[in-house]
Amino acid sequence: MPPFIVMDILEKAKEMEVINGFSKLYAMTGWRLGYVIAPPEFIRPLQKLQQNLFICAGSFVQAAGIAALRECDEHVAQMVATYDERRRYLLARLKTMGLATRVEPNGAFYALANVKKYTGDSYSFAFEILEKARVAVTPGIDFGRNCEGYLRISYANSLENIKEGLDRLAEFLAGKKA
Repeated sequence: MPPFIVMDILEKAKEMEVINGFSKLYAMTGWRLGYVIAPPEFIRPLQKLQQNLFICAGSFVQAAGIAALRECDEHVAQMVATYDERRRYLLARLKTMGLATRVEPNGAFYALANVKKYTGDSYSFAFEILEKARVAVTPGIDFGRNCEGYLRISYANSLENIKEGLDRLAEFLAGKKA
């Protein structure tokens, strides 16, 4: 069982529910495989909801999930180290570009870079970066008003691609007035 599920706690807290997925821990983003641990009285209503929204995960995805649970400890440790290297590179590089991050990420593979000195419209700015620098970033406004003026930058790609994307972004920003 993965380290983030403590069965003793779930047995003692009968009203607790756990909803989680395989996306980040097992690098299965896009596979849409998850699970729910809940008191018995919640299971049937959740089944009805699930059946009407998305039926089920494909059998090959379910098999991959079982394999991940049984065999992936070494791979997970390797992925954590790889993502940490990418994260540290991205944060250091953003700092040299003058793009401060609000919080150092430690649970996902995204960083929020402050671009308020360039724009007050992260949505338009993200599209301008895509069109002119050919770098895909997500506008902060997509995550609520408090994230306006930020761009979400992923480090889920290879270090080589991250370096290239940041080179393009730096070149784009060099032509902008701060």
